[in-house]
Amino acid sequence: MKAFKTLSYGLIFFLLVCCGSSKSIHPLKLLTSNSWTLSSLMGRGLDINQFPGGFPSLAFLTEGKLSGFSGCNNFSGSFLLESTGLELDPGAMTKKMCPGLGEQDFITALNKVGNLKISKEKLILLDGSTELMSFVPKKTN
Repeated sequence: MKAFKTLSYGLIFFLLVCCGSSKSIHPLKLLTSNSWTLSSLMGRGLDINQFPGGFPSLAFLTEGKLSGFSGCNNFSGSFLLESTGLELDPGAMTKKMCPGLGEQDFITALNKVGNLKISKEKLILLDGSTELMSFVPKKTN
């Protein structure tokens, strides 16, 4: 019985240490370690006809800088991350004419972002509990 208690305490300690270590990865490190490609917008999958210039992407850079591609235009702005709260400002954007509403839908959603959920495999941008868009790490060629 004593061996069982010792083993149980050891297992509990091990689980706490393992679970605690995943919490130590700060969201900023996950954000900045990848460039992110849009995989869903407003709960829907993407259609290349919606973004004929290519799927939008985001890159979170050092010192709160943000750069990205809206599906037609490039932008350069800033972000502010506090815990799971996130504010995005796309900032300056090129002014190419773009067919369809994909770019406008993306920028509208980007301006509504208030928080995030992040892992190595997925970035979800939210407005409260409403998922606005999700991203996956950008594949490098």
